[in-house]
Amino acid sequence: MNEEKNYRAELTACFGDPVDENPTGVIEEAGYSALGLNYRYLTIRVQKDGLAAAVAGARAMGFKGFNLTIPHKVAVIQYLDELTEAAEIIGAVNTVVNQGGRLIGENTDGKGFLTSLLQNDVNPAGKTVTLLGAGGAARAVSVELALAGASHITIINRSKERGMELAEAVKEKTKAASTYIPWIEGVSIPEETDIIVQCTNIGLFPDVNGKPLIDYSSLTPRMVACDVVFNKPDTLFLQEARARGLKTINGLGMLVNQAVLNFKMWTGMEAPADIMTQALMNEFGI
Repeated sequence: MNEEKNYRAELTACFGDPVDENPTGVIEEAGYSALGLNYRYLTIRVQKDGLAAAVAGARAMGFKGFNLTIPHKVAVIQYLDELTEAAEIIGAVNTVVNQGGRLIGENTDGKGFLTSLLQNDVNPAGKTVTLLGAGGAARAVSVELALAGASHITIINRSKERGMELAEAVKEKTKAASTYIPWIEGVSIPEETDIIVQCTNIGLFPDVNGKPLIDYSSLTPRMVACDVVFNKPDTLFLQEARARGLKTINGLGMLVNQAVLNFKMWTGMEAPADIMTQALMNEFGI
């Protein structure tokens, strides 16, 4: 007698716009395949006015969970049942987990970024950090760095309201000091900066020739330059920083580390991190 088969796949996904360039599915499905799991990861373009319907659809179809990328990390919160403590502090969600029909919002972006720093022998404890941007990624990174012991975080952002809001949130919810600097073209990076993090989507495919309009002469070799953009990984921002003698860290580590965290939350199993990392490296020919 043949063993009874189950052809039903468990679904996970990424909702965003743009999303075509996002390789998270490659990472997650490499992990699913390695462990023989009948899981699928769907990369789905969801525009701003379609987010409510997309979340309702994922709930109705019993998705195990899904990721959020630009522009949904803050907007999705109103459609969820609960937030983890980290997501509550950050005020943005990049990962949703379905727990018995309840959609729980989590944020693994900052944790993935912090792990990437440590893997590159950069410990943020006691360091002064400057962030470019104040969106969902910047919120996650700033909070996790502050919780990891960064002493001061400077937020450089075009929108004064959003920049000041993030600076105040860091001061209120962590032990780190924080200030806001308006982002005008050619803004200088504070000379006391130890770590500078590019947290906008500047340089993200297809705008691979874009770079933040800052005063690159204010970058010094004592700084470490990081970018959350992963496609292409070696952004013009990182190239400019490296040309000035800075150590650079691209966005691939953050991407794969948060994918590893997501994998465990969705499947309940330890992620095959080495296999998932290699899948990402293969995707980018590294």
